[in-house]
Amino acid sequence: MKNFNNGLFFLSFFVVGIAFIIYANSTGKTGSTLKNGNGCDCHGPSASTGVNVSITGPSVMEVGKTEDFKVTITGGPLSRGGTNVASSAGVLNPIEGLKKLGDELTHISPRSPQNNSVTFEFSLTAPTNPGTVTLFAVGNSVNNDGNSTGDQWNFAPNKVISVEPATGINDFNPVLSYQLKQNYPNPFNPSTGINFQIPNSGFVTLKVYDIIGNEIATLVNDFKESGSHTVEFNASGLTSGVYFYKLDSGTFSDIKKMILTR
Repeated sequence: MKNFNNGLFFLSFFVVGIAFIIYANSTGKTGSTLKNGNGCDCHGPSASTGVNVSITGPSVMEVGKTEDFKVTITGGPLSRGGTNVASSAGVLNPIEGLKKLGDELTHISPRSPQNNSVTFEFSLTAPTNPGTVTLFAVGNSVNNDGNSTGDQWNFAPNKVISVEPATGINDFNPVLSYQLKQNYPNPFNPSTGINFQIPNSGFVTLKVYDIIGNEIATLVNDFKESGSHTVEFNASGLTSGVYFYKLDSGTFSDIKKMILTR
């Protein structure tokens, strides 16, 4: 009986260990790009030409400025997709579907494809000195069956960005449309950031409501210049649940959902 119990303990430990590895991989990892790693080795021994990973975004940036980029994954089994993004300089910031671990980005959880591709969004804040910045990315395309058999991955071609001195000319990319973005992080506890953009200067309100429509907070109630704006919402004192935030500016109005977890 003693040997049986020992064997059962070892088997339980082994099964729990496997479950932990699968769970850990599903929440993303860093150190896998061409900057400092050997790829998604937990999803196969080598890169697959059947998987295409790309980084899109501006190739020229001004010192100190922030621009948006995307990692796109296509090909392979692609029931789900994940990524790891690194940079030779500057500061990486997650926007949608990503989280920051150290100075790199990785997926919060594997994403399902839309139109046969998986996309993650992030931004880069350029260094304050001119030069070049290289973005690195790796993406996996998995069959989501709970093990690595049949999964594939590949590196993205490195994206080199020229960081140039400020020109002193107002040549920034203008905001051309109204947009209310998904808060990040989401779910959150207790704070989250809400980003919105307006093409025309004007009066803006941004309010938070509970699930039955009661107004919880007014985050913005003021005149705002055209451009992109980020507001922090601190939900300390509120209970877990679903909340909504609504942006009104001119004739534009939009509502999005966010989740507070304790």
